[in-house]
Amino acid sequence: MRSKLQRFADLKTRDNTLEPGKALFDKIIGNWRSLQFKNNNPITLELACGKGEYTIGLAQKFPGQNYIGVDIKGERIWVGSSKAIELNLQNVAFLRTHILEIESLLAPNEVDEIWLTFPDPRPKLRDEKRRLTHPRYLEMYKRILAPKGWFRFKTDNTGLFDYTLETLAQRNDILNLTYTTNLYKSELLNEHHGIKTKFEQKFYEAGESIKYLKFKFDAKK
Repeated sequence: MRSKLQRFADLKTRDNTLEPGKALFDKIIGNWRSLQFKNNNPITLELACGKGEYTIGLAQKFPGQNYIGVDIKGERIWVGSSKAIELNLQNVAFLRTHILEIESLLAPNEVDEIWLTFPDPRPKLRDEKRRLTHPRYLEMYKRILAPKGWFRFKTDNTGLFDYTLETLAQRNDILNLTYTTNLYKSELLNEHHGIKTKFEQKFYEAGESIKYLKFKFDAKK
């Protein structure tokens, strides 16, 4: 097993990983297709991707699209990056950054779809602003997401799911909101493409129902 320091050293040399200090990091905004992927295919962003299980799974199923996994934890990014290299996936990149910094690295309308899978629920009231479906995050997602692009969210956490629905209900720019509180008994099941993260499998086997929603932003509002 490689040490933590060796993993960080690996990331500095990998073409499928962007992080502070790399030359491409400061040039990438607005240029993901031309500089990173070298094609004009649609881009899907996975927020708080962890070890990149969902990013990798989607990239395997849809080779004609590009995928970016975002996380701040270098050790997690290393795992996803290593798997993408092992599978020779050229349509995968990992971005090491805080999500609050995302607009300095992705231009308006640059991504075509966003996935948020099993984020930390941040249940304490004092941590509300850190929830990844808080209004300040939603505003960022709206700006980087192309018009008519889907935002998709999966969680096992009832509190976070209810909070998200309440937050969306207070906005006037949400279109086509569809959701289920039990994905595996829903007509929406196929929309997750059969991909289960380690956390999802754990929660599912423990008897937790998996919640899922999707919506689009109204770009005119």
